[in-house]
Amino acid sequence: MSTKRRLVIGGILVAAALALFLVWKLFSGPAAPVVATAKVTRGTMEQTVEATGTLEPKELVSVGAQVSGRLDELNVALGDVVHQGDLIGKIDPRTATNSLDTARADLANMKAQAAGAKATLARQKLAYQRQLALGAGEATSQQDFETARQELQSAQASYEALLAQIRAAEVSVNTAEVQLGFTKITAPMDGVVVAIVTKQGQTVNSVQSAPTIVILAKLDVMTVKAEISEADVINVKPDLPVYFTILGDPDKRYEAKLRLIEPAPESIVNKVDSTSTSSSSSTSASAIYYNALFEVPNEDGRLRALMTAKVSIVLARRANALMIPSTALGAKGKDGTYTVRVKGEDGRIATRKVRIGIDNNISAEVLSGLKEGESVVVGEAKASKTNDQGPMGPPPV
Repeated sequence: MSTKRRLVIGGILVAAALALFLVWKLFSGPAAPVVATAKVTRGTMEQTVEATGTLEPKELVSVGAQVSGRLDELNVALGDVVHQGDLIGKIDPRTATNSLDTARADLANMKAQAAGAKATLARQKLAYQRQLALGAGEATSQQDFETARQELQSAQASYEALLAQIRAAEVSVNTAEVQLGFTKITAPMDGVVVAIVTKQGQTVNSVQSAPTIVILAKLDVMTVKAEISEADVINVKPDLPVYFTILGDPDKRYEAKLRLIEPAPESIVNKVDSTSTSSSSSTSASAIYYNALFEVPNEDGRLRALMTAKVSIVLARRANALMIPSTALGAKGKDGTYTVRVKGEDGRIATRKVRIGIDNNISAEVLSGLKEGESVVVGEAKASKTNDQGPMGPPPV
């Protein structure tokens, strides 16, 4: 075969191959989209408010001293269990004892003076009665009669004044006895010693403020104080179910009911202080949190003071609900429905309208429009470079 003929045949083959490629490219159509799907399933749906909380004893008392002096005795140690009335410590009692002795001596002095005044009063009564029997202006002079009456009145007043001083002295004795009793520091309730603030031998001064000796806590019931943001607090109310976990045991869930949402954030105290000290106002850019409180039993003592709790407040809960991922939801229509793309068994994708109940931004409850087991589209991937060239690739030249 001549060279010219071979060139002609080669050109014809190239042209035919190019024509076949153009026809294939024209009728092959675009590549089918590659989508990620998820099944419509059934399960328990929850819509919650997440918060960080702190564990505190439900009852926490600072046991202090009401008198000044040296702490001579400290009868408890950290972690000790005490009962109401148990002796915790003793302040040096000598000053209080001296004050009591002085008060008792003053009372005895007042009583002795009152006894003398009582005798004087009795004598003046007899003198007045004699003058009264003699008769003013008859057997006795009017002047003697008036003098006897005035002396009786003076004796009566002196005696009553001493009785009043005796009552005041008795109060002073009672006060001194109370002050002496304050040198013995006792437990105001049953609890556990969670902190020792003042050590034995230290001197305490109760004049400026009541010094704390120890801190007692009841640990059988703990209060959880959860911080809720201002964006979520409007949806939270008392008696809602709540559960939490602690960092040391994230698999154990503690359940309770919400007791109280504090009406104002703790930062209001700082705002009041700043308002009272300065007339100028400023806008704070810090986040606002409100404390939500609830209690949980702690009989085993596993929960400790000031632990961190991961708290979930349940706003809504639905059992055996139809669920789809929230990412499958399209735009919300004016009628309240959402558009969802559903992939059929034949691989075709159709758009459907559904009604949604609870949506916690992870899963959404389907009220109508879908059935269990159907596949919804949650994402779409770009077609690969090979797929852009067609399902079979270009024909060989």
